[in-house]
Amino acid sequence: MSVESDTRTTGQQTSTAERPDGFQEIDVLWISEGMSCDGDTVSVTAAAQPAIEDVVLGLIPGLPKVNLHNKVLSPSLGGEHFLAPFRAAARGELGPFILVIEGSIPNQNIIEGEGFWTSFGMDEETGQPLTLNWWLDHLAPRAWAVVGAGTCATYGGIHAMAGNPTGCMGLADYLGWDYTSRGGLPIVNIPGCPVQPENFMETLTWLLYHAAGSAPPPPLDHMLRPQWLFGKTVHEGCDRAAYYEQADFAKDYNSPKCQVKVGCWGPVVNCNVPKRGWMSGIGGCPNVGGICIGCTMPGFPDAFMPFMDEPAGGSLSSLLIKPYGAFIRRMRGITNVAVNRETKWRHNKAELTSGYDPYWRSETDARSN
Repeated sequence: MSVESDTRTTGQQTSTAERPDGFQEIDVLWISEGMSCDGDTVSVTAAAQPAIEDVVLGLIPGLPKVNLHNKVLSPSLGGEHFLAPFRAAARGELGPFILVIEGSIPNQNIIEGEGFWTSFGMDEETGQPLTLNWWLDHLAPRAWAVVGAGTCATYGGIHAMAGNPTGCMGLADYLGWDYTSRGGLPIVNIPGCPVQPENFMETLTWLLYHAAGSAPPPPLDHMLRPQWLFGKTVHEGCDRAAYYEQADFAKDYNSPKCQVKVGCWGPVVNCNVPKRGWMSGIGGCPNVGGICIGCTMPGFPDAFMPFMDEPAGGSLSSLLIKPYGAFIRRMRGITNVAVNRETKWRHNKAELTSGYDPYWRSETDARSN
């Protein structure tokens, strides 16, 4: 393995970055002991393009050998055997690794005296639980890349909503929005509640190709999300969007029409789920009659509550589009009637009435004359 060190600037922070000429092997240390339900790990098991198994088994051409350490997906035994690579990485004794965090990060500083919000393993000397915060403090400075899996890890999610007692936050809030990894990368946020499986695996694969030296860093937006996945809104990829244009709104959840009036936030939410589906291109909230509640957004859930009520601004936008939509719907209806019939020259009579000009017959007649 050859590593070239150089100095680069990312955002406002200048750091010494490890840029691979081509890592032969890399570890993925996946900690799901943030405040979460482990739903992102479960979701990723449904990925097929590529599948997590294909990456781990080395079936994807051009990727380095991947050693996955996840309490559910890893083939490693539990206990100290499972914790060994995490401990080695914290001591600086593990080779290049990608740190994946699942779940939001609680604020340990607000606890007076002893206690902790969440932990991962025990301190070998004291026998006391090691907090997620301890692991982040020791692993993030050594990680070749840091990835947030799901909205809890990226922006805090449900656990960070107003009134919570934990002071939860996302990775960028904890590590800093100008954080830069050993690989010269900012935090890579892949939101979703849970994360869409292909979105996660596609981004991880891009990072692995970058680690192999055969791809540039993945392009991210201002909220550190992959641009190619979160650059469009739910509305732009939704099968129901044409109903909105025609001001044809659903009044209940059994309707195939636009669901803005029953609480859908799709027109303002960055997410590709309606276009991509959930498993094998099938499913996704609006595709199956569910409203978009904005779970991929930094302001989730507070900015999108109460759920199932017409979104703020929805009444005004639907009111403005109503006369336009009614006119367009009427004009399209008229055109639909006009083009929804066969032409007159299709018949079984002896005379050809399609307007076809048999030019060779005209040339033959001219020669004979």
